[in-house]
Amino acid sequence: MSALDAVVHAPGFGLALTLVAYLGAGELHRRLGRPALLAPVLLAMVAVAVCLRLLGISYEEYLASVSVLTLLLGPATVALALPLLRSGRALASSALEVGVVLVVTGLVSVGVTVGALVAFGVDDELLRTALPRSVTTPVALTITETIGASATLALVLTLVSGVLGAVAAPSLLSLVRVRDPRARGFATGVTSHGIGTARALAESEVAGGWSSAAMVLNALAMTVALPLVARSFGG
Repeated sequence: MSALDAVVHAPGFGLALTLVAYLGAGELHRRLGRPALLAPVLLAMVAVAVCLRLLGISYEEYLASVSVLTLLLGPATVALALPLLRSGRALASSALEVGVVLVVTGLVSVGVTVGALVAFGVDDELLRTALPRSVTTPVALTITETIGASATLALVLTLVSGVLGAVAAPSLLSLVRVRDPRARGFATGVTSHGIGTARALAESEVAGGWSSAAMVLNALAMTVALPLVARSFGG
């Protein structure tokens, strides 16, 4: 084994690669004026994927190397609830509106996912795997286990959904002239969960609080709803 192979396949290489890629992407994002299309998470994900491919590192080996990050997903998601606490009174005063929006967005999310995949004729297992895509990652993995879907593919779909939502949501909301930080935050959180909430926090604390609320409430609702939907497809 060469010296390069020894370094590449060392237990902590994947973790170091991920941290360097994210920090580098964050610095590039800052220097370029924080463009939405160059979100640090998206850049880091692409950079890590390219490096793994070029260096011949399997996904299983990489996943084992970054297991500490996986363990921190839960606490990180809980930490995002802090802005939710600060916005609690405003949320309570708009409980009816929040409930209606949550139901409508949930129906649209599941409807679009199921409709598109059924139209393309995918099998039931892939359809079940795609169902938790709009739920924050730790909850999505739990739902995946419940409905008997592929955890690895569900994780990828969830991350892709979160990244695309975080990248596209601010521009799309501005395009349709949504200015209220509460509406912007809630729309971002319900579609792109933790990654979107981090993006919303960069806009303002109000947007971050409402995004956090949307993420948590959507996760609770989908934990109940998605297993019922999955039963229709052999789950």
